[in-house]
Amino acid sequence: MVQVLFTLTSEEIVRYRKNLFTQIHEIVFHGQGGYDWETVYNMPVWLRKFTFDQINTFYSKKQQQQQEQQSKNPNQKTVIDSTGKVKAPEFLKAPTYK
Repeated sequence: MVQVLFTLTSEEIVRYRKNLFTQIHEIVFHGQGGYDWETVYNMPVWLRKFTFDQINTFYSKKQQQQQEQQSKNPNQKTVIDSTGKVKAPEFLKAPTYK
């Protein structure tokens, strides 16, 4: 009988931990107060993944709706461009003197 031990390399451990803590952060932050860190950390893995996917789907749809609304009203001014970066208002831009 051969026993096989499953071990992770140190690089894999770092990557898995980073993914875990990123997922927990995203649920707590984007859950808007509905979840605390300890609750999410102690969730079963399947439930945490489900919750993360639901929040991700919600915000993806919300972003798509905002983009569609922007394309319908091109004259509407916004301080955020299509890439998500904040544009400086005209009055904050450096004056050009001639």
